[in-house]
Amino acid sequence: MVVHIRREQDIATARQVVKNFAQENGFSLSDVTKATTAVSELARNIYRYAGTGSVCLRRTTRDRGTPGLEIVAVDRGPGIPDVARVLSGGFSTYERSLGIGLAGVRRLMDEFEIRSEPGAGTLVRAAKYRRGF
Repeated sequence: MVVHIRREQDIATARQVVKNFAQENGFSLSDVTKATTAVSELARNIYRYAGTGSVCLRRTTRDRGTPGLEIVAVDRGPGIPDVARVLSGGFSTYERSLGIGLAGVRRLMDEFEIRSEPGAGTLVRAAKYRRGF
């Protein structure tokens, strides 16, 4: 499933899609909240820094078939010149931001990867896996 981010309202759509997906696939309330918060940060970054982009969501598995959800957020915006600095938290080029968004996404999700090239855009892949009971 793909949510195109073109307007601020699309952030809410991406949140709702991830929330529904996680709930329908048996994620705990805590993990639904974490995944929803993560996608909100990723979609907001696309809207704020690149203007447009997309958030892709798909079912995935790991290890012995543990179900999960994978989020891929991609844009062709200005890119991030110093990814390590951004991931350390507290750095942002947006004056009204605390600069904790991407660092927070990394903490909330079980897997996190980022590729960014200045002038070409950014791709973030994050995954959350359903916990056993």
